[in-house]
Amino acid sequence: MGFSRNPSFVMEPLEASSPMLNKKTTTPFHDNTPQASPKPYKKGIVATLMEAATPSFKEDNYVVSLLKSSEKKTLQELKDKILESSSTSSSSDNGGSSEVPSMWGIPLINGDDKADVILLKFLRARDFRVGDALNMLLKCLTWRKEFGADTLLEEDLGFKELEGVIAYMQGYDREGHPVCYNAYGMFKDKDMYERIFGDEEKLKKFLRWRVQVLERGIKLLHFKPGGVNSLIQVTDLKDMPKRELRVASNQILSLFQDNYPEMVARKIFINVPWYFTMLYSMFSPFLTQRTKSKFVISKEGSAAETLYKFIRPEDIPVQYGGLNRPSDLQNGPPKPASEFTVKGGERVNIQIEGIEAGATITWDIVVGGWDLEYSAEFVPNAEGSYTIAVEKPRKILANQEAIHNSFSSKEAGKMVLSVDNTSSRRKKVAAYRYVVRKCSAM
Repeated sequence: MGFSRNPSFVMEPLEASSPMLNKKTTTPFHDNTPQASPKPYKKGIVATLMEAATPSFKEDNYVVSLLKSSEKKTLQELKDKILESSSTSSSSDNGGSSEVPSMWGIPLINGDDKADVILLKFLRARDFRVGDALNMLLKCLTWRKEFGADTLLEEDLGFKELEGVIAYMQGYDREGHPVCYNAYGMFKDKDMYERIFGDEEKLKKFLRWRVQVLERGIKLLHFKPGGVNSLIQVTDLKDMPKRELRVASNQILSLFQDNYPEMVARKIFINVPWYFTMLYSMFSPFLTQRTKSKFVISKEGSAAETLYKFIRPEDIPVQYGGLNRPSDLQNGPPKPASEFTVKGGERVNIQIEGIEAGATITWDIVVGGWDLEYSAEFVPNAEGSYTIAVEKPRKILANQEAIHNSFSSKEAGKMVLSVDNTSSRRKKVAAYRYVVRKCSAM
């Protein structure tokens, strides 16, 4: 560690945002701990960075009383046809007892609000055409029975090496939707590709595993009017082998479209190569406005800036500019973070004051697409004491993950975390969090 004497700190304006960390917050993470200065604003600044450039999808709230009269009538017609179909099916089975069709443990014709949510998804997917919606629903019921979808979560499909890497559920977005991450760059390795997709049987097993991941996410949904009734999908296109995964991608897409209607509120594509943007511009005229409103496309190097708009930093994986590490999941819900922006040509100092002698401060800090200089110093309160360079100034590369560090103070003072973006003109999103543990008396 390095030392300096009589430091002089220049505080640049710090734009910060986190409703969890304003003056009135009393979350366990910051109870009775020193506060960083300047104080974060109540209104989310980062959340508005890309508003103008991103289409806005308005999710159905599934409240029947708010439906148009024609939609209410269509919903009732669908219920009647399901009941009729169920009765016809049971009477043709040698007079067997009637079996009420259900999905995800929810009976579809008992008049329950949860059933209405599911039925409205099928109706919405077919523009409230009853015949088409019924046909889609009956085919889905048949597929779920043949595929064994209801017992899929109990199976061990042997894809431990893919868990948390290829496709996985992690955290929630700012509105409470569970988030599913997809990253297929791992399959650029030919040996890995052959091991997973080498023949038809292997492909079928992978598809089964991929549906299993989706079913885990659906288990987190509320299936109630006004609740969280859909997922967010984040797809990382970095290093994705296009030709090799075409068959698997098409089959996954087909399965999801046919059997999980309106289950995705937003599709976020990150690390998008130039050719994907070109292809999207070609086929987008053929998509409905509703479908296009769900798409968010982010070019390479802008993953953090895009994801911060929809997901809090503490819920975003570290490889995408967030603060969430796999090991964090073992410690319960993620600790809240403060968000701020670092303007081009700006240096930001975050001061965490009121640290007592003997206390230990632990912090995480990240700047999306770093490529700037970072340092951390401890400044004692006592006049004439030396400033301690906890982390000497160093360049943080664009692909580096969040910093996690701690420091135990021998005397009272403050910690100063600095990020220097003076060599860049680009504004960057950033986040930090900290906890101070006081020394317990012996």
